[in-house]
Amino acid sequence: MKRKHFCSYLQNALFCGMTGSVYLIPTVLHEDEQALAALPAYITDAIKACDVFFVEQEKTARRFFKKLWREMVIDNYEWHTIHKAEAAVKASFIACLQQGKNIGIVSEAGCPGIADPGQVLVEAAQQINAVVKPLVGPSSILLALMASGMNGQGFMFNGYLPIETAERKVSIKALETDSQKRNCTEIFIETPYRNNALLNDILITCHADTRLCIAVDITAPGESIVTKKIKDWKKEQGIQLHKRPAIFLLHAG
Repeated sequence: MKRKHFCSYLQNALFCGMTGSVYLIPTVLHEDEQALAALPAYITDAIKACDVFFVEQEKTARRFFKKLWREMVIDNYEWHTIHKAEAAVKASFIACLQQGKNIGIVSEAGCPGIADPGQVLVEAAQQINAVVKPLVGPSSILLALMASGMNGQGFMFNGYLPIETAERKVSIKALETDSQKRNCTEIFIETPYRNNALLNDILITCHADTRLCIAVDITAPGESIVTKKIKDWKKEQGIQLHKRPAIFLLHAG
């Protein structure tokens, strides 16, 4: 949506006395000035239009907003932490909308609702027919897929794989089989401190000619997005993914 069209939407909403709307406000994947400059200007307009914010981490969200809008008076707004969107948080969210308040949902990184607890609140908004406005921003999942060279027309995001090694290997094998059967890209993530263990299980479990993309530190200065066959990854020495945000993509066939 172009900025002038977005502003027109806000004016019409106020004039017509609409009930509260939900703005899905994207944030950066990596905190630096270059990343901030890449965000569309209308994100600041959306922040200004909101009365309440439901955020994954309040401290991070506040810091992000002040970088975009230095004059913002943080304490003039109502703040809620999403956590896992417990019943009380969900009830507060719905009450705010029914009171005609505009709500901004902010993830810890990337786009709200995508691999993010804010999805539960968006579901609640849809159930009461509230207007939900997704705003353009970086998604590590889509950026990794774009740069992987793998199938972008058929893909599946699988979230986190099992923690226990034996179960994780079974899951990896199932994803490889599904990828080969449906010619699709399988995408998954892991907690950064378990990245090395996951990579080790992938290399042990998958077929030599299966392609694996490892996308690390997306949009950060140390960004690396590399696709190779399993047999070629095994030749690499000292791959170090510990505590680095990573996305894994698998394609067999």
